[in-house]
Amino acid sequence: MKNSRSLLRSASALCVLLLLSACDNSGGRQAEGPARVVLVAPVHYAPRAPTRQFVAAIRPRVETDQSFRVAGKVVRRLVENGQAVKAGDLLAVLDEADLRLQKEQAEAELSAARMALEQAAADERRAQTLRKDGWTAQAALDRQKAQAEEARGRQQRALRAVELAKNALDYASLRADSDGVVTATFIEPGQVVAAGQAAVRVARSGALEAIVALPEAFASVAGAGEASLFLWSDPGKIYRASLRELGASADAATRTFSARYSIVGADEKVGLGMSATLTLASKDQGVAAALPLAALFDQGSGPSVWKVEEGGKLALVPVSVLRYEAKTALVSSGVAEGDRIVVLGAHKLDPGQRVRPVDAETL
Repeated sequence: MKNSRSLLRSASALCVLLLLSACDNSGGRQAEGPARVVLVAPVHYAPRAPTRQFVAAIRPRVETDQSFRVAGKVVRRLVENGQAVKAGDLLAVLDEADLRLQKEQAEAELSAARMALEQAAADERRAQTLRKDGWTAQAALDRQKAQAEEARGRQQRALRAVELAKNALDYASLRADSDGVVTATFIEPGQVVAAGQAAVRVARSGALEAIVALPEAFASVAGAGEASLFLWSDPGKIYRASLRELGASADAATRTFSARYSIVGADEKVGLGMSATLTLASKDQGVAAALPLAALFDQGSGPSVWKVEEGGKLALVPVSVLRYEAKTALVSSGVAEGDRIVVLGAHKLDPGQRVRPVDAETL
């Protein structure tokens, strides 16, 4: 790949070659079949997918933003960034004054609903007795039954209101839902927060992963190769890694795909937030030669290249192209390692023509 880029950067040397060719064609030598000056480069085969390294960050597998389930004013925040917490530990507290008033209001409504139900139930029993003795109409008994059912419904609603008020009072205390480490805090005492607003971010204890941003060209083969990882703090220790999750779409700004790799055999040296290097090595052992696009010549029967043989004679050799890239073509067969091919002006040459090759790497 490096050779192909250096060849392309030497395109300016074509002007020098044209001047040399013009000199060869002058001086009455044209009748002798002068050799044409051409820019050549040797063919070099390399692995199709070379090993690549990417910068990674160690992150927890599960990281959640915990928030209050009710709105209110923050009275205290009891944790700091980097602090370890246990499940049930108190993280922050809201002002409970209004929530206590709501609870007392709900309890008062429940008490009133109970009194109303007792009265309605007594009226229903009296109406049933009078109806049994024939002293009242059936319609009056039905009205008393309806009022009693309504009173029972009010009592049930009041009971639920008390339960909700108690829950809201409990929600004023934010507690950790699992063991972990606080990785970020978003609130301060005196701040008024809305229900569901992120307050404290907690990374759950457990498996750690390496997060890396992969270019589009590597996203499709992220899980096909062999992945390994080493920490910047301890380059000598290599950990195996396996792809667990790959983003479904590219980031709008960086055009990279977020990939999460599980770290196999992670020990106490692997810490949250550490920097690491992730190495991806392809399992495909095939090789290919990267040739400049200007070296390819197609007369309708497929891509070919001009090979310079012994004595400076040209031969048009068909090649098999694996894929085309921005400035190069990956060739799998047709030319051998070390063959010299013409890398510029392929459309100006003829089979059997005698040429004077100039090595592109010397320019």
